Amino acid sequence: MADIDVDVLVIGWGKGGKTLAGALGRKGRSVALVEQSTAMYGGSCINIACIPTKDLVHSASERRPEDDPQAWFTTAVAGRDALTEKLRARNHAMLAEVDTVTLIDGHARFTGAHEVQVSAGEDTLTVHAEAIIINTGTAPAEPRFPVESSRVFDSTTIQHVDPLPQRLVVIGGGYVGLEFAGMFSKFGSQVTLIDHGDTFMRNEDRDVADAARTLLEETGVQIILGGDVRSIRDEAGSTTVALAVGDQSRTLTTDAVLVAVGRRPVTAELGLATAGVAVDERGYVVVDDRLRTSVPHIFAVGDVNGGPQFTYISLDDNRIVMDQLDGSGVRSTTDRMAVPYTVFLTPPLGRVGMNEAQARESGRRVLVASKPIADIAAMPRPKIVGETHGLIKLLIDADTDLVLGAAVFSIDAQEVINLVALAMRHDVTAAELRDSIWTHPSSTEALNEVLAARHPLGS
Repeated sequence: MADIDVDVLVIGWGKGGKTLAGALGRKGRSVALVEQSTAMYGGSCINIACIPTKDLVHSASERRPEDDPQAWFTTAVAGRDALTEKLRARNHAMLAEVDTVTLIDGHARFTGAHEVQVSAGEDTLTVHAEAIIINTGTAPAEPRFPVESSRVFDSTTIQHVDPLPQRLVVIGGGYVGLEFAGMFSKFGSQVTLIDHGDTFMRNEDRDVADAARTLLEETGVQIILGGDVRSIRDEAGSTTVALAVGDQSRTLTTDAVLVAVGRRPVTAELGLATAGVAVDERGYVVVDDRLRTSVPHIFAVGDVNGGPQFTYISLDDNRIVMDQLDGSGVRSTTDRMAVPYTVFLTPPLGRVGMNEAQARESGRRVLVASKPIADIAAMPRPKIVGETHGLIKLLIDADTDLVLGAAVFSIDAQEVINLVALAMRHDVTAAELRDSIWTHPSSTEALNEVLAARHPLGS
């Protein structure tokens, strides 16, 4: 392919970048999109992250005790692969059909502020662009302890582990580690989760974290807090994990290990210094509140810019950059309010806004409305589907009656938390949520009962 000149170059197929490429292309802009892996058309979300993992979580939750774990897991992985293949093909077609968008396979590296060289085997081409969008995302972080084992996986490779491990050690007590621990336990593995910290789910309120811990332990997950992993080695046909817990040394024997100790930005091979693009000490691209890098015509969207690592944040990054390139230029990251998240346990845990510690520190008079799911009479849906774990909890400003934060740990939590977040963004009061008319039977109607009783925080 000959060297090309375009209006906009997007490096990476992530949510923000692919959406920008399509939208700008349909507006008549010439766009080139570079992706180094044909297996990643469409980005991480549909190929290795949100969609395939939640598909596996759902499959695991449907397994009955009498179902063979290996057969069930094999079928689940096949279903996962069929789904991602379909989504990947559709994502590719959505851009390939836009005449002004050029899709390029290869590895991109900056050779100047407006130029990127793309290499694929022996072939190279140079793309010159007026605006460039870095959208390369993140990858699993490497462990900082010695690993001498062929049975160590990250959050991507564990999705195709074969055979299903009878015993699995999960290293990392963050949300990724928790989701995989719960998933594999329901697939039939004996799971041990090692959290380096001394506090389980340290960013959550204790009642919420305790409910999540109870759920995991009831499904068979053993949780070790304060675990400092020293090494992983293959010995005598199995894998051993050596760790220290306080002043005690322990050794775990397992069939496989998942290392889920965070993410790292995919920036090392981009040649960013050549273009004058600054990165922070961890390698994330430094951006302002309009997602411009240190070079004004170069933007960074998605996980690579160091913001919250959610697909929907990447989608909002797209809106901000689109406003810069084809709008009024006023939209920014400071516009974001009450951004929710969900941890996909079974049932899921959705959170938005302040937790108790933050509410106390705000200096407000705070009321709490909270109730275990099993005790909410006006919410029969969990009983209908046979899943009554969890609780619903809201923190309310006593003077304004506005919701400050919420935790919804229940079936449909990923939907209910979106409603609460919308209410927070538009100053809908707790009384309005309490007295609104909701469909029945639904999970939303729990708000009628939960918000009917409140007490001061700490009482």
